[in-house]
Amino acid sequence: MRVGFVEWPENLIADSEQWVQLADDLSKVKLDILVTNELPFGPWIASVPDFDPEAAEFSLACHRAGLEALKGLNIPAIISSRPVWEGQRLANEAFSLEGGRVKHLHTKQYFPAEPGWHESNWYATQSRDFEPAVVAGVSVGVLLCTEVMFNEHARHYRKQGAELIVVPRATGIPVHDFLTAGAMAAIVSGCYVVSPNRVGEGPNGPTFGGKGFACGPNGELIGMTSPENPLVVIDLDIASVKEHQKGYPCYVTERI
Repeated sequence: MRVGFVEWPENLIADSEQWVQLADDLSKVKLDILVTNELPFGPWIASVPDFDPEAAEFSLACHRAGLEALKGLNIPAIISSRPVWEGQRLANEAFSLEGGRVKHLHTKQYFPAEPGWHESNWYATQSRDFEPAVVAGVSVGVLLCTEVMFNEHARHYRKQGAELIVVPRATGIPVHDFLTAGAMAAIVSGCYVVSPNRVGEGPNGPTFGGKGFACGPNGELIGMTSPENPLVVIDLDIASVKEHQKGYPCYVTERI
């Protein structure tokens, strides 16, 4: 099972020259699953503190066009996220794309509130879903960016039979905290953890740091993107997942 993950540029527009080059690069690599960074198309609207319905609609339009562009890739399964309306705010929905069909996977529930990442002013949800779904024959759990900081959800995914946890991100230059959180998510779940990231800077900031990464079921770093290698591919060994999930600390249960 070959899984690719990326660092895609800020303000990526479907059918732009940037997109054509990325799509051409992807056409040269055989993948079973592609995992993109969080909200990969259009500008990062949460860099501005005040919610703007017109900017929200523009983000929706960018991602609608982006979804059509993703459908044009010759990849069996793609995991990404997109904005959708929920009440008076947007929700950040992770989804899979297989055979031209979109399937809901998860809705983001943890939102930063600080310069560059005013997400709590832009996004909200009533959803409380942290349930894995089968994508290309693999049981996948999603933790959108900040959610990886909360290990209880990685443990929950393991208990529900997950084999791969994907963590699409839009994070800054420092990567240490997210590498640590991703490694811990792998250790406590016994799953592979794959975390793509945005890269570059928008007109209102912040600067996104790239460095998408993958951890093996033991928490070991097994791959990282860079400007020279914005697409990295790993091979999943599901038998290794099953073995790690039998061992420490995965088997440990809470006694109250």
